Amino acid sequence: MSLRELLVLGTAGAVPTPRRNHNGYVLRFDTHGIVFDPGEGTQRQMRLAGLSAHALTRICLTHFHGDHCLGVPGLIQRIARDQVPHPVRVAFPAEGARYFHRLRHATPYTGRPTVIAQPLAGEHPRLEGEHDLTITARPLRHSVPCYGYRVAEPDGWTMLPERLAHHGVTGPDVGRLKAQGHLDTPRGRVELADCARPRRGQAVAFVMDTAPCPQAVDLARGADLLVIESTYLETEAELARAYGHLTAAQAGRIAAQAGVRSLVLTHISERYEAADDARFLAEAAAHFSGPLHLAADLDRIPLPPRR
Repeated sequence: MSLRELLVLGTAGAVPTPRRNHNGYVLRFDTHGIVFDPGEGTQRQMRLAGLSAHALTRICLTHFHGDHCLGVPGLIQRIARDQVPHPVRVAFPAEGARYFHRLRHATPYTGRPTVIAQPLAGEHPRLEGEHDLTITARPLRHSVPCYGYRVAEPDGWTMLPERLAHHGVTGPDVGRLKAQGHLDTPRGRVELADCARPRRGQAVAFVMDTAPCPQAVDLARGADLLVIESTYLETEAELARAYGHLTAAQAGRIAAQAGVRSLVLTHISERYEAADDARFLAEAAAHFSGPLHLAADLDRIPLPPRR
């Protein structure tokens, strides 16, 4: 069975704590290993999680605040050291291209990793490179240029054995029917819809540092999994507003508005202790009634089963 899960490498806000490393998330989606916002300590967290650099296929940076990108130098050097043979594309806000250049070439190292820069500009950039996934980005509302991301697979079809048998479609003809959308048989033409039902593709949204904005809802619309910052509790709502962040309650409202299936809260300020965890869940749950998870370092969160 294909692996589809969120591997959490770090969950802290601007300052790491003894129990929360700086940001880092890996979406494992079949053959893809997409890293989001690798902060300091990402390499070590990968070792603890048993994740090889060879499993990584793309890096997506939401913005260039240090807790979201200072793991990039080590990650690129690790890709070079381990001689990862495939290209690794790196998406980031175009306005921060100079920062990406500095991170990529922070120190000398051996090896020549195939790193392909993909600067993002505009309201609806679409990333190239994956033939079986669509990765889109939308600008968020933060103190520096910042993009959120959505990863989605195309809608497909679930073949129905009893309908295939009814129409006499067997063996390699099943694959031909699925690929072509129809099949000419001795009994006449069979359409794919005669033997299958539509299957909605799965989608995952990543919304990091932002104030509430329509783009956050758009990215999350109908997502199977929303990974979203919830830096503060409502008692610090004014700090959230001042610094362009979300509270747990605001994250819950975005998830409810967008109709997501499952919600993951992360990017927790260092001011909070373990005793506050239940408050984050309660504030989000007051607005979002679906499955809810407060991320912890090294969590593995499976994508919800297909609908």
